[in-house]
Amino acid sequence: MALALALAVLVFACLWSFVLPEAQGQALIALKISLRAKSNQLEDWNRYLISPCTWSQVICDENSFVTSVTLSYMNFSGTLSPAIGILTHLKTLTLKGNDITGGIPNEFGNLSRLSSLELDDNRLTGPIPSILGNLKNLQFLTLSGNSLNGSVPESLTKLPKLICLLLDSNNLTGQIPERLFGIPKYNFSGNNLNCGDTYRRPCVSDGNGSGGSNKPKLEIIVAVVSAVVVLLLGFSLYFFCKYRHQRYKYDVFVDVAGEDGRISFGQLKRFAWRELQLATDNFSEKNILGKGGFGKVYKGVLLDNAKVAVKRSTDFRSPSGDAAFQREVEMISVAVHRNLLRLIGFCTTPTERLLVYPFMQNLSVASRLREIKPGDSILDWPTRRRIALGAARGLEYLHEHCNPKIIHRDVKAANVLLDEDFEAVVGDFGLAKLVDVSSTNVTTQVRGTMGHIAPEYLSTGKSSDKTDVFGYGIFLLELVTGQRAIDFSRLEEEDDVILLDHVKKLEREKRLGDIVDDNLGRSYSDEEVGMVIRVALLCTQASPEDRPVMSEVVRMLEGEGLAERWEEWQNVEVTRQQESEGLQMRLDLAEDSLYNQDAIELSGGR
Repeated sequence: MALALALAVLVFACLWSFVLPEAQGQALIALKISLRAKSNQLEDWNRYLISPCTWSQVICDENSFVTSVTLSYMNFSGTLSPAIGILTHLKTLTLKGNDITGGIPNEFGNLSRLSSLELDDNRLTGPIPSILGNLKNLQFLTLSGNSLNGSVPESLTKLPKLICLLLDSNNLTGQIPERLFGIPKYNFSGNNLNCGDTYRRPCVSDGNGSGGSNKPKLEIIVAVVSAVVVLLLGFSLYFFCKYRHQRYKYDVFVDVAGEDGRISFGQLKRFAWRELQLATDNFSEKNILGKGGFGKVYKGVLLDNAKVAVKRSTDFRSPSGDAAFQREVEMISVAVHRNLLRLIGFCTTPTERLLVYPFMQNLSVASRLREIKPGDSILDWPTRRRIALGAARGLEYLHEHCNPKIIHRDVKAANVLLDEDFEAVVGDFGLAKLVDVSSTNVTTQVRGTMGHIAPEYLSTGKSSDKTDVFGYGIFLLELVTGQRAIDFSRLEEEDDVILLDHVKKLEREKRLGDIVDDNLGRSYSDEEVGMVIRVALLCTQASPEDRPVMSEVVRMLEGEGLAERWEEWQNVEVTRQQESEGLQMRLDLAEDSLYNQDAIELSGGR
């Protein structure tokens, strides 16, 4: 009974982990369809993918809830989908600068955590839904430049945090609720609303919570400006003198402990915010390389023409976001290896946390496997084998040569980058964890990507270096097959959705040709492919104790010790299969006996 209950709980947990992101994903797919996105837009918004947290223009929190969707200036001409109301953890929704038509769905009133709603410069019609007054966390509401009609809802006065309300250039009519004139920033101009000189209420605020239409006299302006200039000069001289004596005291921005207990960043460069802003063209959407749970990564070019990747944290204000930033800095500061992503520097301001890495010219393994464009060269087999070995060496260094050792916790093809020579560089330490060498495992909240997560980590929350080994095994299967760890399109072929199960089945049936990526044709070595598959299956054994450590994985990929380990594994598998068959036979016999007994009892009762 206890075992059945435990299994039920585990199944529920697994199902929930799929259902939650899938429901969010379906809502976003519905939005994509209703907006009439073109075939080359939002290509990674795929209904067959488990988690939308890896999609472009989408940001999630640490619990995989979608918190931000930004789709500005993308020429969408459709309508807003009511399904967006499913995203109840959404904090930012930005759809400005499109040609979206129709009305604002009432389902937007379900977005109780929403703090910013930007729908300006579209062609929206109909009234402003009064249900928006339910959004108690809303701070910014911008609906300018549409064709909205009707009155301004009285319910908007019930928004306690509203600091910016822009309704200009619509077709709104009637009286503006009195309390809305007290908002720090508002704009009601370009409508048929009761405001302006005639109604003694300005249509546009001055940004200080009250409207103003009287212009100060020139003499006052000159006097104020002169006073400000004098004060600024005085303060500048004061702080310049003070800085000369205390500049080292104020030179540290982030609290990361070094070996001696003092704050240290080694040789990392401190970038100025303006420098990174210029490098990324003001963090332009066109420069986005990818995104993760804690922010977006932008391509940039520094003043010396060096190409970089700038990771901009979007969640540092929360404890987890700030911890992720400090964790990543600390990870990279102790982990320096040719197969690990090198951190160049960082930037911190009161409102920003940024990390700067070298730009990886060939992007990620995942993109080179599954996002090949016409004219792009494919990863040939020798390159894939070299990538497998390089990634293994990087993980070996994290596990066995760092003190304390580092568990990556999200090993997958998307997190293995490729330099100009197609050498593997393990990146994205956003989920990494420092581990005391005296501890065999760490209990924590489950992080990672479905299909890559080891079973014991998913069921118990305990991560260890062996959870990375499992993820690495799945990564090897991605390299060989070119496929995703979970792919619902295989359902159409009545095959396994889980890549590991799919490969196991084909390996048992000796169908090597059906395992290998079609893009390779016949340009590969059967012996080498078979070796990599065997290493992958050894790494993905159900029991973490049975999996090899990464140093052993490196040796096996180099041709040492694989045959013995594989033979040992096959003997174990044969024994397990025999035990399973024996158990099934006993169950069948028991079922037959029960059936016969029922027949006897029925006969005896006549």
